[in-house]
Amino acid sequence: MTMERCELHSHDFHHAYRQGERRVCMVLALTLVTMVVEIAAGLLFNSMALTADGWHMGTHAAAFGITIFAYRYARKHARNPRFSFGTGKVGTLGGFASAVALGVVAFFMAAESLHRLFVPMPIRFNEAIGVAVIGLLVNLVSAFLLGGGRHHGHDHGHGHGHGHHREDHNLKAAYFHVLADALTSITAIVALTLGRLYGWSVLDPLMGVVGSLVIAKWAIGLLKETSAILLDGSVTDRLREEIRSAVESDPAITVTDQHVWAVAPGHFALILSVDSTVERAPEEAKALLSGIPHLIHISVEVNRIPG
Repeated sequence: MTMERCELHSHDFHHAYRQGERRVCMVLALTLVTMVVEIAAGLLFNSMALTADGWHMGTHAAAFGITIFAYRYARKHARNPRFSFGTGKVGTLGGFASAVALGVVAFFMAAESLHRLFVPMPIRFNEAIGVAVIGLLVNLVSAFLLGGGRHHGHDHGHGHGHGHHREDHNLKAAYFHVLADALTSITAIVALTLGRLYGWSVLDPLMGVVGSLVIAKWAIGLLKETSAILLDGSVTDRLREEIRSAVESDPAITVTDQHVWAVAPGHFALILSVDSTVERAPEEAKALLSGIPHLIHISVEVNRIPG
C-alpha cells in the first residue's frame, strides 16, 4: 500500500470576493439611511406596509453586518493553520445566518400584517407612497450594486459540464435581502396606491402577508443550498462518477473508496483509495484527475492487489 503525502499549498480562497465586500458596505450605508426614513414615515403616516418595509430593511442591515463580518473573518484567518482546509466555508456560514434572518423577517412581517387586518388604522396615503417610492429606488440601486457581481465567479472550465461555479453565498444572501426589500417596497406602493384610489385599505396588510410568503420561499431555498455545503452534502453524483471514470480509465486501477467535499465555493478536496493490479505510484493515479477542474487538495492511497 502506498499513499501520497499531501503537499502544502495555500487555502486562501477570498481574493476573488473583495469586490463583493466593498459592494455590501455601500449597500449597508444606503440601507441604514432608508430604514430610518421608512420607519419614521410609516409610524407618522400609519402605514403598516411602509413600517414593515422599514423594519425589514433594519433586519437586512443586520444581515449585511453578518456578511461583512464573514468576509473579514475569513480573510483574516485564511492562512491560520487551525483551519485545516482554510476558511472558504465562512462565507457560506454567513449566507446561512442571513437566510435564517430572512426567515425571521418573513415570520414577523406576516404576524404584524395579520394583526393589522383585524385592527386597521387610518393611513396618510400620499406621504406614505412618496416614501415607499424612495425606498424602492434605493433597493434598485442596491440590487444593481450587488447583482453586478452576479454573486459568483466562473473558472471557465465548464467544458466538462460540472456547473461548479465559485458561488459567493455571502453576497448571494445580501442580494436576496435586497430583492426582498424591493419586493416589500413594490407591494407597499401597490397597496397604498389602490387604497388611496379606491379606499381599499385592507390591501396594505394583505400585501404584507403576500410579501412575507415570497421572502420565506427565498429564505428556505438559501437555507437548503448553504446547509448542504456546510454539511458536506453539496457534491453531485455527476462529479463523483466523473472522478471514478477518470481514475478507472487506467484498466489496472479500481476505485474502492472516495470522499469529496467542498472546502470553499467551487473548490473541492478529495481523499481517494484505489486497488491496482500492477505497481502504480499515487502520483500516477492523481495525474488521471488532471482534466477535472476545481479539485485543489487530493490525497490518493494505492493498494497493490494480485493481478
